[in-house]
Amino acid sequence: MDARKVESLFAQTLVGDYEGEDGWKAVTALRQDGSREIFSYAAAWCSSDDPLKRARAAAVLCQLRRAPTTSELAERPEWVFRGETYLLVTRMLENEQDPLVLDSAISALGHLDNVEAVPLILRYTGHPDEGVRFSVAFALGCFPNNDDAIKGLLILTLDPDEDVRDWAVFGLGVQGDVDSPEIREALLRSLEDANVNVREEAAVGLGKRRDQRLIPVLRAMLNEPELKVRVAEAAAALLGLDKDPPEWGAPDYKAALTSKFG
Repeated sequence: MDARKVESLFAQTLVGDYEGEDGWKAVTALRQDGSREIFSYAAAWCSSDDPLKRARAAAVLCQLRRAPTTSELAERPEWVFRGETYLLVTRMLENEQDPLVLDSAISALGHLDNVEAVPLILRYTGHPDEGVRFSVAFALGCFPNNDDAIKGLLILTLDPDEDVRDWAVFGLGVQGDVDSPEIREALLRSLEDANVNVREEAAVGLGKRRDQRLIPVLRAMLNEPELKVRVAEAAAALLGLDKDPPEWGAPDYKAALTSKFG
């Protein structure tokens, strides 16, 4: 990618709202061509006076990958500059106060997959901005089997924001494989959440752990007019199936539950 194109894409990341499609298209294009030039351009933005530039810098840097050598995208990205990026992002967080930048930088720490970031991420578990706490839930979910990350996710399953609870339950119960009484109790409590996504993620997590206390709630979920994907996943996991059979409907799962558990 030539210098003019790089400059144009970085400028495009600043157009419109932070969540706008055009800005994120530019971020994606930059991520997919992880040259030293792009890294250096983004790294310079990390210390910008403009919070949007700092936020975009973290978003670009955390998923920089080597450009594929053929016309086809590589099946597994070859990440680049991860060590340098980790140092830049953690340095950004030392004095950062802007919620937008905190959101982006904390998410970046999750993408960078360095478990040493967990204590830093945990500092923001009680941040007043729900967007920041959402990023904390996402980032901790990238380390779902880490003891400290689990403690943070357990706290966030009680968050007042439903999206934060959803990602916390997903990280804790679905992405994570650790089993403990505390995790099971949090998932059981989440079966009664006001948000349907939280309830369904909790069901999958309990199904993974073969917790038969899920059965009454699962039967009710299977009685709904439409069989949800996550409900099928929860039933299949509880039944010990490798995956949910694509040809099965709710009656099949209910019959299998009755056959196995009475």
